[in-house]
Amino acid sequence: VQLQASGGGLVQTGGSLRLSCAASGRTFSNYAMGWFRQAPGKEREFVAAISWSGGSTSYADSVKGRFTISRNNAKNTVYLQMNSLKPEDMALYYCAARSASWTSNKAPEYVYWGQGTLVTVSS
Repeated sequence: VQLQASGGGLVQTGGSLRLSCAASGRTFSNYAMGWFRQAPGKEREFVAAISWSGGSTSYADSVKGRFTISRNNAKNTVYLQMNSLKPEDMALYYCAARSASWTSNKAPEYVYWGQGTLVTVSS
């Protein structure tokens, strides 16, 4: 699976962005999908995940109530709607695919990774 993330950019505190991750190469609906992020000087951390069907989602506590993950299997795309952005959300955001139907918050369980899209939040 090849993953292409997009939608990052510069936004003010309190603003919104929607990230997209387009998949190609294999049957997208066979994979659970996740979003991770990495800020400068910090380790990569889990943000959100969605099951293959979209029926189950999970979130990091730091983004619950502000971020929403969704997917459109007909378009081979997963989204991350980010609202009420904070300076601490600033990071390089990666989408990833897991060869399983259910969600996981563990990066090593994801096999395929996109190149990352940068989110910058100004205070």
